[in-house]
Amino acid sequence: MKLFEYMGKDLFREHGIPLPEGRVATTPEEVQGAAAEIGPVVIKSQVLAGKRGKAGGISFADPPEEAREEAERILQMEIGGYPVECVLVESKIQIDREYYLSITIDGALRSPVVLASLEGGMDIEEVPEELIVKYPLDVSIGLKPFAAREICRRLGLKGTEAKEFGAILVKLYRLFCARDAELVEINPLVVSGDRLLAADAKVTIDDDALFRQKDLPVVEERTDLEKKANELGLAYVELEGDIAVMANGAGMAMATLDMIDYYGGKPANFLDAGGGAGVEQTARALELLLATEPRVIMINIFGGITRCDDVANAFATVKKEKGIDMPVVFRLVGTNEEEGRKILEETGVDAYPTMQESAQKAAELASS
Repeated sequence: MKLFEYMGKDLFREHGIPLPEGRVATTPEEVQGAAAEIGPVVIKSQVLAGKRGKAGGISFADPPEEAREEAERILQMEIGGYPVECVLVESKIQIDREYYLSITIDGALRSPVVLASLEGGMDIEEVPEELIVKYPLDVSIGLKPFAAREICRRLGLKGTEAKEFGAILVKLYRLFCARDAELVEINPLVVSGDRLLAADAKVTIDDDALFRQKDLPVVEERTDLEKKANELGLAYVELEGDIAVMANGAGMAMATLDMIDYYGGKPANFLDAGGGAGVEQTARALELLLATEPRVIMINIFGGITRCDDVANAFATVKKEKGIDMPVVFRLVGTNEEEGRKILEETGVDAYPTMQESAQKAAELASS
């Protein structure tokens, strides 16, 4: 379960991790009042999506009237499919340097691992691996001060800064263990004058341990479309591209995403219609994809239990009843393949025999 930033910072505060002054607000009036007390502020949308800054969901404001105006704008936004229902109003801090610090689970090592870098900020994913310190932890020992000092040494930190960094790291590990976390992340950990401050907080709790974390609020992570898909019995995750994807089977769907990416396309979603989807469920899955308004739809079916003619009939029905005004690329192989191809031909759509050909065509259509 992912927590909102302000919830993560509440946990940080409990464990003594230094933070900027701030409070949560749900209306422009509350934001104006907070800005009047705090001074120059940063207004941060509270959604379970990344890249908020690039989406316009983070804004600096001074005086309070400007904070109110910015709050009105942000509270009307939708970022990554999530409506902004509240904002975190924090004091604007001096940023001298930005570091990255997190603790997460390494599945291969079956242990927690510390990730730390002197290159923090929005694009941490682009930081070369050699600039990131990775330090696996033995859960029977935990994270002792000597390990924190070693991580600081590898980063090249010295003096008071290294001492403060190490102290924050130890506290972060205590939080990680106490809250059964899968991830605790500070990005960026800001050097502000003579202080280190957690300017952001990302905390993910292990769902299987929630019975031990009864004082935590239950956070609904799914977007409206993901909720609707779940009600239909479909596995669906929204992404940030423009090629809508439907496949029968989670492995097939993941392979399709990879293949589209390989040919330069950007998937708009992950949709697994299941290994035995019939005409009705397939039609509903298609309607769900149409609601996302993609540039291209790619349907990748390897018919086993799922019959190719059922999928083709569902497509023909939706096209006739709803209308489909964007390109559709099919890969159709397996049970009743020939019957399915004939049905598609009657709707003016050809089916490709391989995933490579269909993915390449989808990427080309999306970029044209």
